[in-house]
Amino acid sequence: MGSYVPSSVAERKKMLDFIGKENIEELFAHIPDKALLKGTLDIPEGRSELETRRFMERLAGKNKIFPTIFRGAGAYNHYIPSIVKHIASKEDYVTAYTPYQAELNQGILQGIFEYQTMICELTGMDASNASVYDGAVAAAEAILMCRDKGRVRAIVSGAADPQTVRVIKTYCEASGMEICVVPPKDGLTDMEALAAAADSGIAAVYIQQPNYFGLIEESEGPGAIAHAAGGKYIMGCNPIALAILKTPAESGADIAVGEGQPLGMPLSFGGPYLGYMACKAALTRKLPGRIAGETKDVNGKRAYVLTLQAREQHIRREKAGSSICSNQALCALTAAVYMSAMGPEGMRAAAKQCMVKARYAAEKLARIPGHRLCFSSPFFHEFVTESVTPAGQVLSKLEEKGILGGYPLYGDESGCILWCVTEMNTGEEIDRLVQVLKEVASE
Repeated sequence: MGSYVPSSVAERKKMLDFIGKENIEELFAHIPDKALLKGTLDIPEGRSELETRRFMERLAGKNKIFPTIFRGAGAYNHYIPSIVKHIASKEDYVTAYTPYQAELNQGILQGIFEYQTMICELTGMDASNASVYDGAVAAAEAILMCRDKGRVRAIVSGAADPQTVRVIKTYCEASGMEICVVPPKDGLTDMEALAAAADSGIAAVYIQQPNYFGLIEESEGPGAIAHAAGGKYIMGCNPIALAILKTPAESGADIAVGEGQPLGMPLSFGGPYLGYMACKAALTRKLPGRIAGETKDVNGKRAYVLTLQAREQHIRREKAGSSICSNQALCALTAAVYMSAMGPEGMRAAAKQCMVKARYAAEKLARIPGHRLCFSSPFFHEFVTESVTPAGQVLSKLEEKGILGGYPLYGDESGCILWCVTEMNTGEEIDRLVQVLKEVASE
């Protein structure tokens, strides 16, 4: 950081004098001699600023940056207004960490509070936490929120992201929770199988909206099944899709979670991202992590604090429902700035463009000989096609043209590809994609 200045030799000498030590060696004299490093570290000599810049540029040159992207599967290429990075990269925010001392951290606490407020508006829920590591962790933490006496079993839709399902299983195995994954039917959650699996011992039902195949789920049915069995209903939602789809609250969900990457975070080769979590008022005390709240100071002025801390592991460790001990504050701030810059109408416009362009692409691809849409249900901005040509061959041809194609669902030998189209894709790019696929089909 530009404002970071390490301690000088004179300052270190002053500190040593204060504690009555002659030098650093005397300060660490209690460490066994055999544990001490003799000589210097075996590392290269330092480089000048120019040399370092050239080295990093050569290293970065190994990355392959595609000008056109048609891949999603959990991380999405959206337009990010320039003001988002401008504000989120300010040193005031980049250097901020856990705001334990509220009187010294009003800015970051307000930033978290504003983020929480916007997540609640987006999901229709009553309370939100300060975010967690990513969407998969948010889903796992949500299921653990629903544990209760005699309720240690959760049902997860097999149409959810496989990576999320794996994280859920990992979290819950260590916590004694049993996870039942219901296989999808025609690309959607199998409601009959879900109802058959639900019994009086379930703690929760989790579905993803839109699901991993891009399809829009019937959002109220799973909630009715979960509640009839006495469990909670969790929805994992794409935040951009929430700008036009029914909210989790309107669908009867008790908890809403999801991957917040589409809210102003670039793809960045996989992170950092954030997981958002929101719930109904009755479950607020079970939310993991941190919650920023609004109050008044001794002078009656508005102030922000960390609230409901008695439920956290750093205060009541033995009774904590979660071991998560931090949050993605900078990413959450980025999401808040993005939502503020876009506004409700801007987010709706982006979501509508995603839907319209995805349908245009799907219709074009379905007309190519040897290609077909795998599912007939409505979708948001992702859809699956199957072709007679192996996915690996199709995607390699696209890469030669500077296009990152869709995700090969079942490996390179299968013909199934999950495509994603966002507001970033132009009509010309889609037409070019179709033309390349026609060339592959004719070979």
